[in-house]
Amino acid sequence: MSATEQAGTLHDIMDYIKPVSGFFGEHPLAIAAMVLLVTIIVASLAVVIVARVAGRIARQTRFHWDDQLIAALRRPVFWTLLLIGLRMSLLPLRPSQIVSNVFESVVASILIILWSLFLLRLIRILLRAFSASAGEHSLVRRQTLPLFENLGFIIVIVVMIYMVFRSWNIDMTAWLASAGIAGIAIGFAAKDTLANLFSGVFILADTPYKIGDYVVLDSGERGLVTHIGIRSTRLLTRDDVEITIPNAIMGNTRITNESGGPHEKYRLRVKVGVAYGSDIDQVKQILQHIAMTEPMVCTDPEPRVRFRTFGGSSLDIELLCWVDNPELRGRVLDVLNTTIYKRFNEEGIEIPYSKHDIFIKEMPHGNQHE
Repeated sequence: MSATEQAGTLHDIMDYIKPVSGFFGEHPLAIAAMVLLVTIIVASLAVVIVARVAGRIARQTRFHWDDQLIAALRRPVFWTLLLIGLRMSLLPLRPSQIVSNVFESVVASILIILWSLFLLRLIRILLRAFSASAGEHSLVRRQTLPLFENLGFIIVIVVMIYMVFRSWNIDMTAWLASAGIAGIAIGFAAKDTLANLFSGVFILADTPYKIGDYVVLDSGERGLVTHIGIRSTRLLTRDDVEITIPNAIMGNTRITNESGGPHEKYRLRVKVGVAYGSDIDQVKQILQHIAMTEPMVCTDPEPRVRFRTFGGSSLDIELLCWVDNPELRGRVLDVLNTTIYKRFNEEGIEIPYSKHDIFIKEMPHGNQHE
């Protein structure tokens, strides 16, 4: 603030407090103290108004995040008004231009940091409110919440640092150029890490799978998704072995999500062959009954039996049934195969298998020696 602007502001303050300033004999220190006292009173009243009036309005809504917002707003409002009053109280003392500029830079820096912290808290409150009410396919949800919180933190901190430097009239051009060169060097050095990072962001946003899903990769790995991070995804196999796969690989491979679709149920295909001449209706009835009486097999959708084709040595039939979770596939398939084999033996239904008959046309004759 220039000397002319300070004189004008001081004149306005003196006119405003003229009825009271006579009591102090227009002493600069007394006027400064009076301005600071009035500022403290005004700031305290503003906080009370924010806490009571705005808080009462917030309590009438069905949201909870607005109550947290009002509570977070009290401190920056109070300190902003107090610092403004402190700056005004300095004017009657007529400080030098250097002191005035330094004091303004200090006040501006404190305000920038104060409101940046409030903005960080506001972003955290809003993101958590959105993630709590978000659907499964929403961009902001529990799994992606740390990503957006960290992204918001980085943006706010970078802008805050830039504005603090600007408040001290420091040119940031050279700093930004150096940061750009350093960023390029770091990007080349950590390209694999960055590839995993961006792939993790796309996986969290696109959600081809989620925690708790059973997935099968092109390479043959199959397991339960236990963790989806920014850098990697973890699978727990049926052997209780945890596999950590970089997200860059997960983002560029074909993934079969066995838990995807309208529900988590998984369909089993039990293939069995019976000999030609078997009663096909009896075979279908037995297979249907076995599936219906197995507790681990779902009744909705209902199991079904299909006569697929005439094989080379058997009638190929397929039992289709569902289980509640892909994890049960191996266990239920073992139970069904065992029950089918025992039941077919009881009913005299032959399960053909490959047979090879060897006919010896002529016995070899050994060499005869005279």
